[in-house]
Amino acid sequence: MNDVIQLVIEALKFIFPAYCANAAPVLMGGGLPIDLGKRFIDGKPIFGKNKTFRGFFSGLAVGTLVGFIESLFFPGYHFSVGFLISLGALLGDLTGAFIKRRIGIAPGNLLPVVDQIDFIIGAIIFALPLRILYLELILVVLVITIPLHILTNFAAYKLGLKSNPW
Repeated sequence: MNDVIQLVIEALKFIFPAYCANAAPVLMGGGLPIDLGKRFIDGKPIFGKNKTFRGFFSGLAVGTLVGFIESLFFPGYHFSVGFLISLGALLGDLTGAFIKRRIGIAPGNLLPVVDQIDFIIGAIIFALPLRILYLELILVVLVITIPLHILTNFAAYKLGLKSNPW
């Protein structure tokens, strides 16, 4: 049981910068869309109006700061990990938005599973070159993220920070 608790703690420590990077645009986003309102070759928006430069860069800054703070408390945790994981999370989220636009789902509307793990997949991909991941850690991150993501989004909705509970 102790090993399971330790693994969950390790997973949360690893993925926390990505969680923060993914949440920051809800609080600090808005402004100019990353796709500049342009449309893809299929005539649909590239990412949509909810993916903005301010949201992306505030997410990157917050996630990087969280990674830096973690590096102060956890020996051997390099501050650049937070930057890479946050960048991966934000690019993963953009990839999810791109996929949603291709299949006709409007910005802010739900695509189950993709909405909960797109940013995690991006964070994991960007962390692979760091050689800090192992299968059990990845699985725990995936398992804990879905319910945490649902709960935090519902809380943000109830607090009036989001217009929908997902």
